[in-house]
Amino acid sequence: MAVKIRLRRMGAKKSPFYRVVVADSRCPRDGRFIEEIGYYNPLKDPVEFKVDGDKVKKWISNGAQPTDTVRALLKKNEIL
Repeated sequence: MAVKIRLRRMGAKKSPFYRVVVADSRCPRDGRFIEEIGYYNPLKDPVEFKVDGDKVKKWISNGAQPTDTVRALLKKNEIL
């Protein structure tokens, strides 16, 4: 099973809110997921990004691959 750490879109039309989740890569973007590990709100000023760093490191050590967007957010917030 290929596991990804990715964003799950929530919120209304034209006002996105994302949850950072661990999911099987074959599942749809907003479909089933394994665990929710944080959230990302791009509309706030400054941008609001909060994740559980311990869970991220645990999942990466177990073989989960973050998507490009999540990897950039994790690096920007010094979690990776």
